[in-house]
Amino acid sequence: MDAFIYDHVRTPRGKGKSDGALHEVTSVHLASQTLAALRDRSGLDTRLVEDVVMGCVMPVGEQGSNIARIAVLMAGYDESVPAFQINRYCSSGLEAVNVAAAKVMAGQGMAAIGGGIESMSRVPMGSGGGAWATDPAVAFQTYFVPQGVSADLIATLHGYSRQDLDAYAVASQQRAAAAWAEGRFARSIVPVKDILGTTLLDRDETVRGTVTLESLGALKPSFAEMGEKWGSDGVSLLRYPQVERIQHHHHPGNSSGIVDGAAAVLVGNAAFGRKTGLKPRARIRSFASIGSEPTIMLTGPTPATERALKLARMSAADIDLFELNEAFASVVLRFMEALSVPHDKINVNGGAIAMGHPLGATGAMILGTLLDEMERRGLGTGLATLCVGAGMGTATIIERI
Repeated sequence: MDAFIYDHVRTPRGKGKSDGALHEVTSVHLASQTLAALRDRSGLDTRLVEDVVMGCVMPVGEQGSNIARIAVLMAGYDESVPAFQINRYCSSGLEAVNVAAAKVMAGQGMAAIGGGIESMSRVPMGSGGGAWATDPAVAFQTYFVPQGVSADLIATLHGYSRQDLDAYAVASQQRAAAAWAEGRFARSIVPVKDILGTTLLDRDETVRGTVTLESLGALKPSFAEMGEKWGSDGVSLLRYPQVERIQHHHHPGNSSGIVDGAAAVLVGNAAFGRKTGLKPRARIRSFASIGSEPTIMLTGPTPATERALKLARMSAADIDLFELNEAFASVVLRFMEALSVPHDKINVNGGAIAMGHPLGATGAMILGTLLDEMERRGLGTGLATLCVGAGMGTATIIERI
């Protein structure tokens, strides 16, 4: 049975610090506003929704327990709608959509919602702890290094210079600024409001279209100290002895921003469209998640994409447009090189380097961005993918109806 995307929404992304525009909004209210907007836009009878799945990478504190179910209730959905949260690190939001689609494809309901939430200003990255980074025995056995060192390892292994990374980052900022100036995101943005109904934020807060190679050149590498003084470089070299020395080229300007945000995607079968009068916008053609080598960690988008393409009986050349989460600039450069993807077919409206990466929500956000741009350009096929901590990757292929 086919699963179709009927609609999607996202919040703007707010700076993930105490002075960010969304800091006063709790995680559950950020998620519930997004779910309510998705319902209201579609005139959705929520009793038709089989399940709501939301990605959340730090499910602790106010994001703890089952934030998806509480957000559903706070959004005013019918109490019959169940919900749960999942954590596949950075691809959680896309995985949530894939799970929702799988339920529809299996005939276990007419419709489901996938999305995600992360308030990084209120529940900081790393709050969840976990054995991988904190238990020495686990870290030793798995050759654990921080993600930033992994990104620098990719750049070193494949010969990407600091200028290569910075040039990509400048392009991301310029593309995002141009997309906002031309209103390309306007259709899907849900302004976030406070308890009095006053709009707090209606556009991505971290876009800096005036960034230059010179201004980025003044920034110091972010991961040199943890690589050299904390021993992470040595661990990387044990796993990759062909590398003589890790070159530390990543910094805040060519890495994804820490932000707050939420997103939701409405998925349903053909009968759902007939019952509600809604028109499907795209068919989910295939999706895949894979495991990859955990020290370099961030190369998963390539094999995930290859598996999704195989399931769809397609090749990379059959994809009209790509969205790859810009966790770090080297991640995108490696993906483009590995699959021969030209820069004018990927992240054409910028990405997380410019707009930020709200961990649990990003995957659903970039899928929506991909669909909107495919419609704007009149394109037929698109692929969204993300690298994932601990060495994984997730990819989803969609085709317009």
